[in-house]
Amino acid sequence: MHPHPQLRSPALPAGGLYIRHPLILPGVVAGFAAPPHGLIDRYAPPELRAVWSDENRIRLWLQVEVAVAQALGAAGRLPTDELAAIEGAAPPELSRVRELEQEQGHDLAAFVSAVQEQVGPLARRLHFGLTSQDVVDSALALQLREASSIVLQDLERLLEALRVGARRHRRTPMIGRTHGMHAEPVTFGFVLANHLDELERAGQRLRRAESEVVVGKISGTVGTHGTVSRAIERDALSRLGLEPAAITTQVVARDRHAAFLCSLALAGASCERLATTLRHLQRTEVGEVREPFGERQKGSSAMPHKRNPVNLEQVCGLSRLLRGLAVAGLEDVSLWHERDISHSSVERVALPDATMALSHMLRTLRRVVEGMEVDEAAMAENLERRGGVARSQRVLLRLVAAGMERDRAYRLVQQLATSADRPGGDFRASCLGSPQLMAALSPAELEEALDIGADLEEAAAAVDLLAGPDGASRGDAR
Repeated sequence: MHPHPQLRSPALPAGGLYIRHPLILPGVVAGFAAPPHGLIDRYAPPELRAVWSDENRIRLWLQVEVAVAQALGAAGRLPTDELAAIEGAAPPELSRVRELEQEQGHDLAAFVSAVQEQVGPLARRLHFGLTSQDVVDSALALQLREASSIVLQDLERLLEALRVGARRHRRTPMIGRTHGMHAEPVTFGFVLANHLDELERAGQRLRRAESEVVVGKISGTVGTHGTVSRAIERDALSRLGLEPAAITTQVVARDRHAAFLCSLALAGASCERLATTLRHLQRTEVGEVREPFGERQKGSSAMPHKRNPVNLEQVCGLSRLLRGLAVAGLEDVSLWHERDISHSSVERVALPDATMALSHMLRTLRRVVEGMEVDEAAMAENLERRGGVARSQRVLLRLVAAGMERDRAYRLVQQLATSADRPGGDFRASCLGSPQLMAALSPAELEEALDIGADLEEAAAAVDLLAGPDGASRGDAR
């Protein structure tokens, strides 16, 4: 007897179609209507829940079976009446497939039996010469194509939001930071353009990974085409819009799926970098950017003043999940001989959850970028902190150009910057009060060195190169 009978699903299959029990995962009803993923609905976009639903999987399985039947019919190997009967089949009732899986312990075999029950004797050559993975892997490729299309659309919307933001703030000055410390002036548009460039590469990488993983196989039990010819494979897959893998075992090689998961994880890491940048700019002592905050929103149950970057923190957290799923995908590559089933359970969670998590992250970031509050006054105040101490390099270069030995010039400017970098300090005033420095530079030359105009022009030029005044970008995700 089950040690906890109240927790046991009354119809939990031995494997295959994903069943969950409402007592185990509250709010999730057991049965095929639940999407086959572990991600909670909060982070699961409805379009992707539909792609990964059991209903869609059954529909695609039937689509693959029909394509093979049509190829067999075109080759004269399936009578017209049998082909017509298979083509007319509707996806079987999920409840019936579930019942048959209880008996058979095999999801695809149960599906085939359910279709044959529906069609009758004319479906006797349904699944003729195939192995389960011919159907499963080819249908999975179709799901991955659907999911990837949605993710790439979400990425393109974020890229456009970044383009708009970069152009809007192409000349909005702010301090650049290295090691978390003030470095030299940049513009906020320049910062956004950096993230735009990185996320464009993420889109290109995902496209390449999609092209590798969206392949089918109709090659039989160990991939040798011993029971189904290459001609039938090519015809059937062409009807599905798929290319056949050059060679397979019983499964399509899982390095393809690992690469796809890694591309999602890399895109997530780039999302995390953008979220981290904006989170740091929202810190109280920085106060340059704030993520959107609703009129009735509460930042804390206890502290009314709080306005936390919760959306950005959520993006950072989900990025960790994506990296873990990529590792799981890498573990799936090394299967035994012509195939074992250890990859299957991993993929039923990893592929849906990874695409849904990244889609949610991209949508969240787009809303943040489109609605963020940029405090230009705070940026200007931080930039001018302590008399422009962050312009020390420009003063150093001007002294060297005027003939001062570099190390002597460095030590002089370092001493002046250090004395100014304290409460009440003023770098400009320290420079004007230095006899050594003013012996080398005139006041006008010092002011020219402290001016950030040249920095702004170069930063704006970089934004124009990446975002373009007309919105054109040198490498979007489309």
